[in-house]
Amino acid sequence: MLAVIGGGNMGAALVGGIVESGVVPADQIVIVEQSSARRQELADLLPEVDAVAELPSIGAAVLAVKPAGTPAVARAAVAAGATRLLSIAAGVTLATLTDAVADRSGDVAIVRAMPNTPALVGLGCAAIVGGDAATDDDLDWAESLLGAVGIVERLSEPQLDLFTGLAGSGPAYAFLVAEALIDAAVAEGLPRPTATRVVEQLLLGSSTLLAREGDAAALRHNVTSPGGTTAAGVARLEASGLRTAFADAVRAAADRSRELG
Repeated sequence: MLAVIGGGNMGAALVGGIVESGVVPADQIVIVEQSSARRQELADLLPEVDAVAELPSIGAAVLAVKPAGTPAVARAAVAAGATRLLSIAAGVTLATLTDAVADRSGDVAIVRAMPNTPALVGLGCAAIVGGDAATDDDLDWAESLLGAVGIVERLSEPQLDLFTGLAGSGPAYAFLVAEALIDAAVAEGLPRPTATRVVEQLLLGSSTLLAREGDAAALRHNVTSPGGTTAAGVARLEASGLRTAFADAVRAAADRSRELG
């Protein structure tokens, strides 16, 4: 039995993806959620999966609670029989998780993960790193769960902070770009609903094209005709230090992730 402990948006999205992909049968998953109101919402959202208040006997657990509560939840999951733990709590290190289950740490495979919010629509990007007791099979298991809602990269733990600064915080950067483009178009006279639809579509189309072609520099070059409108806009962005601003943003977010960890 797999327990997803924490029925918030990320936990629910993960369960939905796992069930839809068939990675784990619905009758072998339980969501553990303390809020009765949220349990009712989960029952409506995921009627094929039981949402309960107390941990049953389990074999594995996804820890999807607030970082401060993760060590206690890890101990509870192991006490309920879990021999595999996948933590998606930001900033909770492998050392912290291992210490939390110290009396059983040699028998429990711990995998730490950093997912991002596009997992809510099945287009997430996650990174995983295994603890000392985690084998390749354990990493394969964690990857199969997170892979139900996106792509998964295997990294070292120090790289996880950089991943957080890029992919964990990255959706906010993309939304900020969208917000800025919409505001710019409105300032130039385009109605906001129109500007919003246009920006949504251009980001969707551009990201889809990038995923297909895989070469951002080449795609930018193809759109940028010498002396044309795009060249004028790109030149202004470069002159404004756009690349440096994004590099600084990723570095700042990664540094903050290290501080929190």
